[in-house]
Amino acid sequence: MRRRAPEVATPEVMARTLGVFYTLGGTCGLVALLGSAPDWPRRWAVVAVGVTAIVCGLGLARWGARCPRRFFHAPVAAATGCIALAAALAPDDVTAVVIGALVTFVGVDAFFFFAWPPAVLHLVTAEVLVLAALLARGDVQLTTALALLVAVTAIALVTRRLVHEASRASLDPLTGLANRRGFDDALRELVRPGTVLSAALLDLDDFKQVNDTGGHAAGDAVLRRVATLWGRALPAGAVLARHGGDEFALLLPGFDGARALALVDRLRVGHPDIGMSCGVAERGPRETGAQLMRRADRALYAAKEAGRDRAELAVPLVHRDGGGARVA
Repeated sequence: MRRRAPEVATPEVMARTLGVFYTLGGTCGLVALLGSAPDWPRRWAVVAVGVTAIVCGLGLARWGARCPRRFFHAPVAAATGCIALAAALAPDDVTAVVIGALVTFVGVDAFFFFAWPPAVLHLVTAEVLVLAALLARGDVQLTTALALLVAVTAIALVTRRLVHEASRASLDPLTGLANRRGFDDALRELVRPGTVLSAALLDLDDFKQVNDTGGHAAGDAVLRRVATLWGRALPAGAVLARHGGDEFALLLPGFDGARALALVDRLRVGHPDIGMSCGVAERGPRETGAQLMRRADRALYAAKEAGRDRAELAVPLVHRDGGGARVA
């Protein structure tokens, strides 16, 4: 997320979406059986798949938000397997096509959750397996199956377009970084129990003078340049955002305060042509994202009051109790 649009789908959103799709998909399969042929062995097989999907959906909705983003490739792939299996076992062709149409959920999930390459891989794999399951039955025509998959592809591509437009709302158009909304979304995602996280606020010193002497075009060029150079210097997983005006915000998951301060200092001294004041804070146990950013903001003002062009580490938490964290 250093130089790209923030992800629209957080683990919480992914878990809820998958939970709903799994639950509704399993329910749809069970409902489709009500008017199907009286082939009881096949009916019971589809019932088993449908009930399993419902149970998995409830579990994902309840506990899935605790999982990292990469985990969600597994349930999306598993959904493909469930749909293909149920379509192959369906007692008649109509029920098989209805169940096969549930692959739409896989396409929506893939293009909502993931970048282009894995999304396309999920969709192609799902369509190939469902097509094979339907044709292997011998009672579903090729044209029917292909028409179904064309509709699925169209819905998946429209989903991707909508996701792209939604992500632009969290993107700063000048620098290509996350804006304040995108930063807040990332902060909510990264503030988790037991995780190490540091935040920093970076403010360009005397930026008004750049605008006054060179015009707004010169100021914009400086903002784009520092955004590009900082983005290249940051580790994977770091979140860099333009917080507003000449202020940038940075999230460093896995970095304690000392490491974050050292990294920010390297960013600061790497641009001797423009001064930068920085405030850094390490998240304490039970501390909220808002509390973390308030301490980073206080550290930033301390850096400015101490003469600017320097980085300061925020005072750590001084007291914790069952009601939360109180900061210095």
